[in-house]
Amino acid sequence: MWGMTVSNYRVSDRGQMALPADTRRRWKLDQGGAVEVADLGPALLIVPAGRGGLRSLLRDAIEEAGGYAVLASGVAASDPELG
Repeated sequence: MWGMTVSNYRVSDRGQMALPADTRRRWKLDQGGAVEVADLGPALLIVPAGRGGLRSLLRDAIEEAGGYAVLASGVAASDPELG
C-alpha cells in the first residue's frame, strides 16, 4: 500500500498553482505535463495524466480494497443511515 503526504499549495488569483521541484521530479512533471483533476464534492483530487488515467487509478484502488461491494458494505456498517 502507498503512504499519503498532504501538502498545502497557494492558488493565485489567476487560478495558477506551482508544485515544488521535488514533487515535479517525482511525478515526471519537471518538463511540464498534464494532470487530471477530479472534483469529488468536498475535495479535489489531482493526479498526473496518463499511466492509465484517474479512472484506472481508482479502479485499481477499489479492487485492491476487495471490490466495490466490500467497500460499500463497510461504509454501510459504519454508518447505518447509508445502508
